[in-house]
Formats: sequence, C-alpha cells, structure tokens
Amino acid sequence: QVQLEEFGGGLVQTGGSLRLSCTASGPQFEHYSMAWFRQAPGKEREFVARITWTIYTYYDDSVKARFTISRDNTEKTVYLQMDSLKPDDTAIYYCAAEFQGNDWGKNPLDYDAWGQGTQVTVSS
Repeated sequence: QVQLEEFGGGLVQTGGSLRLSCTASGPQFEHYSMAWFRQAPGKEREFVARITWTIYTYYDDSVKARFTISRDNTEKTVYLQMDSLKPDDTAIYYCAAEFQGNDWGKNPLDYDAWGQGTQVTVSS
C-alpha cells in the first residue's frame, strides 16, 4: 500500500495560482487512481479531481476549467494545478489513492490511502 505526502499549500490572493503535489512511496503507484479532496472548516470532505490509473480525468463542476490534475508515474507524484483561485477554494487539500479504481471515485470510503493534508488559503 502506498503512503502519501502533500506539498505546495499556502496563502494566495483571489485570482492567483498554486500547484499542489502529492508524492507516494510504496509499490505499484502506476496502478493507483489518484484524487484530490478538500475540506473547509465546518464542512464535509468533498471531491475535487481525480486521475485514474488508466489516465482518465474527472473534475467537480466547481473547479472545472480552473484546476488541472496530472501525474508522473516515474516520479510517483500527482499534481493539482489551481488557477483563478477564489476564497471558496480555501480548505485543507488531501491526496488519496485507490488501487485500480475506475470512474469518478467521489466517495472517500473507496480510497486505500490518504495524505496528511495541506492548507490552501485564498484571501479576498
């Protein structure tokens, strides 16, 4: 089973950009579908984006056309490029892995491993 660690959170102004990365350790990274979730204070954890092990991508409507998920299997890393950030994007962002998961993968219970999270704060 993989272990995950996120990097790249921080404070940014509205309209700015951030790039999150999630590095995995452990075998068979290329067989894991990888996703980003986020959780704002007082709210449930919500799906943001996913890239499957077969390189299909899915995005929540709230981030479509602003965020881009990608992966580098050689580096065992998944990225989330976040552009045109809004205050509503403020949350802790979590990386998650599901072994050979297919389709949307919106249910957090489907995932086998999680990172510790990284804070993203967008100021108005």
